[in-house]
Order: sequence, then C-alpha cells, then structure tokens
Amino acid sequence: MNRFQLNFKRNVRPTSESIRKCALKTVDEWRDYYFSNVKPEEHITELGRKLYVKITEVIEAEVALVTEEDCIALHDSACY
Repeated sequence: MNRFQLNFKRNVRPTSESIRKCALKTVDEWRDYYFSNVKPEEHITELGRKLYVKITEVIEAEVALVTEEDCIALHDSACY
C-alpha cells in the first residue's frame, strides 16, 4: 500500500490520532467510530478496489518480467 500511497494521511487521515481520540475497546467500536467520524466506508472500499487493481495488474505485470537471471544477478551484487 505504501508504494501506491493508499494508506497516506490524505487518503485515510491520521489513523493513530483517531484511535487515541475514540479510545476504542473493540475492533467493531473502531470501525463504527472511523466510518462515522474520519472517512466514510465507501471511501475505504474504493481504496481497496484501487489496491486490488494495482496488485492484479501493475504488480502482476512487473513480477512476470522478473527472470531467474535477474534474481541471481541481484543476489550476486548484494554479496559484494
């Protein structure tokens, strides 16, 4: 998620601050608080959809380009 900045403050707001503010006791309490006071559930759902596309299209295509030789060369260069 960091690579695509989907968990940056501009997308999810300062999460640690929100957790302290609501003094949650359960995950369900946190979900209710977050969706009522921080970001709507639809926004987080859309971020999840974006992440899915990034994983299944962008990263999958990049991984398909990696060869065994690439991995060996990377390992060899790390040894020096």
